[in-house]
Amino acid sequence: MGLYQASFRLRHECPYRELSERFPDLTIREWYLSDCQVLELTSRDAPTADLLDEIDRLGEILHESGEGSGLHVVTRSCLCPLEGSILERFETHNCLYQPPTIHRRGWEHYTVVAFDEGDVRSLLRELDADRDIELLSKTAIDARQVPHSMLAPVDQLFDGVTDRQLAALRLALDEGYYQQPRGTSLRELADLTSVARSTYEEHLRKAENKLLTNAGRFLRLVTTTSPSDPLDVGQSRRAERRAD
Repeated sequence: MGLYQASFRLRHECPYRELSERFPDLTIREWYLSDCQVLELTSRDAPTADLLDEIDRLGEILHESGEGSGLHVVTRSCLCPLEGSILERFETHNCLYQPPTIHRRGWEHYTVVAFDEGDVRSLLRELDADRDIELLSKTAIDARQVPHSMLAPVDQLFDGVTDRQLAALRLALDEGYYQQPRGTSLRELADLTSVARSTYEEHLRKAENKLLTNAGRFLRLVTTTSPSDPLDVGQSRRAERRAD
């Protein structure tokens, strides 16, 4: 049994169609989490006052920055009801949705994966019956090349990580702690907070441990399908055991 990946775009009435049509340089990426909707909005052009007003209405702004003369904003809002939505149609036809949905120039761009090419065809026929749709690509993919995004939902990666641990991790990331060479030290990071160095380091290490533990199962799935061992770990370990 093979895997089939289809990418297509469609046009119908949705909350972001008018916005992406009015601002043709704007790209909106949409993710659904367990209890909220996250949007990433990017534009190469400097945002107009009208666009900024529209963005303010979308929900809570989590991040905002200008890239040169452009725009990069991340927002979060309450999850809209999905009953009767296109995502339910994907499930009906046994197609796995690959986020994000991309909105640009009035079009919604989707990618799905299915185990049966017939499921992809039936999905596209149903969508074509009530909306404008254009198939962009449909390809067979090797099971060893399953996109990693299918294996690692964000909410599972951060399962069990507390708010303080997330804050410690985010600060370290933003300040360049994980760059090579490091852009900062643990002492400097702790000085930016209201806690002692030992407390900050404890939060950071626990966040790292939980994140790697959660990611470990997905890492094993990914490496299991690799045709060879790039580091030759297995042979090295066997050699060590023989030497002992």
